[in-house]
Amino acid sequence: MKTELSRKLGIEHAIFGFTPFPAVAAALTRAGGLGVLGAVRYTAPDDLARDLDWMQDHTDGLPYGLDVVMPAKKVEGVTEADVEAMIPEGHREFVRATLAKHGVPELPEGEASGWRITGWMEQVARSQLDVAFDYPIKLLANALGSPPADVVARAHDHGVLVAALAGSARHARHHAEAGIDIVVAQGYEAGGHTGEIASMVLTPEVVEAVSPLPVLAAGGIGSGEQIAAGLALGAQGVWLGSIWLTTTEAELHSRALTEKLLAAGSGDTVRSRALTGKPARQLRTEWTDAWDDPAGPGTLPMPLQGLLVAEAVSRIQKYEIAPLLGTPVGQIVGRMNAERSVQQVFDDLTRGFERAVDRINRIAGRGDAQ
Repeated sequence: MKTELSRKLGIEHAIFGFTPFPAVAAALTRAGGLGVLGAVRYTAPDDLARDLDWMQDHTDGLPYGLDVVMPAKKVEGVTEADVEAMIPEGHREFVRATLAKHGVPELPEGEASGWRITGWMEQVARSQLDVAFDYPIKLLANALGSPPADVVARAHDHGVLVAALAGSARHARHHAEAGIDIVVAQGYEAGGHTGEIASMVLTPEVVEAVSPLPVLAAGGIGSGEQIAAGLALGAQGVWLGSIWLTTTEAELHSRALTEKLLAAGSGDTVRSRALTGKPARQLRTEWTDAWDDPAGPGTLPMPLQGLLVAEAVSRIQKYEIAPLLGTPVGQIVGRMNAERSVQQVFDDLTRGFERAVDRINRIAGRGDAQ
């Protein structure tokens, strides 16, 4: 499963795996792909450095990457406290009432929220980069479009390729103009923040829009046959995220959430603003239903919504309140019906890819027809 891009990065297979878990990212790299560690949850630089040290020790000298979240435009002088002060009291009361309805206990005294949206703020992302460029990362990806021009230049000075996610050909062209090296065409089916266009339509549109830049197909991909389809549409690799959530190396810290993912079908997700303020595909729960109910106050824009619900999400996760418990995940969740190791998932992907290529060769009258 080699392409020009995979050869450039020195990876065996053109599979790029995004994950918030260092153990999953390292296993992806060891399996022959490129593990990309999500940095948004690291609010302290020392924590990121600790996990990158661990990655160094567990990737056998093979390449890996980092995914940050930062806007292309800088907002000067705005602190987390300034943003918190913008949250209306009515929205805070709605959160309190929804949690009370489901009997969600308070966090123990002195225990801070374990899930914060501060990683979405530019100054935090920049502190993450100060750490990351001390390590031999090969790829820097940004989930909010093109990073600022100085960040792109800094990455290139370190010999690091820069990738950015796009939900439309228009977004992809903006990335190309910003000097991005790789465009990730993320379809509507994907987990997390997504646009309105499905992968089958989006991938070839983006390939055409930014040629000759390499494109990764993303969104709803969880089988080798789908990887073959993405490459057939002109992509030079695939970007997979959701499929790793139920691997044995993943650290969800919630058996109840793992069971919900394993039981979910492809129709059990919803694009909702409930988590961050931007449309993000996630498991549909009574929490997302409450926020999407027209009778409610409606969600706030990013980053207000994320700050508003941070403690609530931590409480829901800590006490495993099943009706409210969810996570960002794509429609591929319908295929995630068994816990397997990263290597087992990877082997299944490569076998499926081989089956698909063999099938197409037979249809085209090429190769061994046995």
